[in-house]
Amino acid sequence: MPDVPALSVSSRVDVIANARIGGEGRELLAHPDVEKDGLVDLWISGGRISDIAPAGNLRHRGTVLDAEGAWVVPGLRDHHVHALQAALFQDRASIGHAAGASEAARVAASVPVEQSGRRVLVGMRHAFWSDLPTLDALDEATGEVPTYIVNADLHSIWMNSAAFRREQIAPDPSGLVSEHAAFDVANTLNDVDAADADAALERAAARSAARGLVAFSDLEMGGQTDAWRRRGAAGWNLLRVASAVYPEHLDRVVAEGLETGDRLDESGLITVGALKFVGDGSLGTRTAATTAPYLDGERGAMNFELDRLVATITRAAGSGLASTVHAIGDIAVATALDAFALAGVPGRMEHAQLVAASDIPRFARLGIEASVQPQHAVDDRDLTDSLWASQTATPYPLRALNDAGANLLFGSDAPVSILDPWVQIAAAVARTDDDRAAWQPEQAVDARTALAASTGGGSADPQVIEPGAVADLAIIAVDPLAASAEQLRAMPVHATLLAGRVTHIS
Repeated sequence: MPDVPALSVSSRVDVIANARIGGEGRELLAHPDVEKDGLVDLWISGGRISDIAPAGNLRHRGTVLDAEGAWVVPGLRDHHVHALQAALFQDRASIGHAAGASEAARVAASVPVEQSGRRVLVGMRHAFWSDLPTLDALDEATGEVPTYIVNADLHSIWMNSAAFRREQIAPDPSGLVSEHAAFDVANTLNDVDAADADAALERAAARSAARGLVAFSDLEMGGQTDAWRRRGAAGWNLLRVASAVYPEHLDRVVAEGLETGDRLDESGLITVGALKFVGDGSLGTRTAATTAPYLDGERGAMNFELDRLVATITRAAGSGLASTVHAIGDIAVATALDAFALAGVPGRMEHAQLVAASDIPRFARLGIEASVQPQHAVDDRDLTDSLWASQTATPYPLRALNDAGANLLFGSDAPVSILDPWVQIAAAVARTDDDRAAWQPEQAVDARTALAASTGGGSADPQVIEPGAVADLAIIAVDPLAASAEQLRAMPVHATLLAGRVTHIS
């Protein structure tokens, strides 16, 4: 991209000149001049695309962003983010490299103490460790400083005795807390000064805009609607945000009269999201509910009984709230589908990591969107091959769901995987991110589907670049439908626009 002093973050663009259309909308332009060199000018007015014409056919006016032949795609959306944790994790030490519990404990002891008096580390993957976490081992290494090591999947935390005392929880010999106990502890770790939290989120938003992101669905726990109201009042303007609510907050949300899609700020960038249920656990913590046992004989467990799911989904629908269910194991997936069917409403499912063949067509038939994270398949391939070796259901069935007509919505589950839509697109297309062959390549999807799944409407209702569409756009260096997996993963993003306003420019 050329150096354009007149353009900076917050500039409003009237014309994107000399661009090529990537993704949905490229076939809408059949003009011979476009077919010759592919270059068009996009005109923006009132935050929307008002016209598209062969490059140079209309005189430019106003503020012009010259794409110089780069590709314009719809602005991207991450459909599953734990926003505050993702922001805070950027500044916390990771032990993702640790080969075992002993090494992780030694690393933890060297980490500086936060102002809160705690040590907090992230990225634990103890399912891969040969020596298991124990309370005694962490105590010996870390002493009396409350120390917390958060699992990469967010479903468990390894704590020392000082941390257990601080949280007023009876210690387990393993030093581990999992599922709802871990979520409660995580909420205390996220309870930082509001100014620090908001500054961390602003930094994360700027990094996201630099990757072509214009929106995310925030599924953070702890009741974030008031926090997002505060951020909106302070001028949040880099990303659209849909803030989820949880069953423990349903009474308050209903009493406030809030419905999915309602504004939480004057600009309308921040809205109420869906009601989220955590239906089961995770693969790495061995708590996802599965039909066949894990290697250790466990089968995980459901966090919600079917009757309660049905009743709460029904109540939420009657109050104007859409619902989404975290379901990783095949039992949880089937239960969530049953719940939506019995409630008689469409909905959404988070993860859907292990799905029985008979349940795959039910997504489209029941109108259940599949909010999935392609990089998880790559990160978890070894865990899946070992811990789920006896499962008969299909792990990470992206292609099968798409072929059955389900609407795929891609996300990162950040901080579980990186908040970068191009990483997710590359993982969906290649099913690998190293020098190994693709893992279960029959479940890969094509680049066009992956790009569409990374937009607001998803794979079945993709964002289209056409007159009348909202001017949420990204300008990128390479044709996304012809790029290699490596090019997708490292995709240079020249500029990002939110309703025609620049949120990133290189």
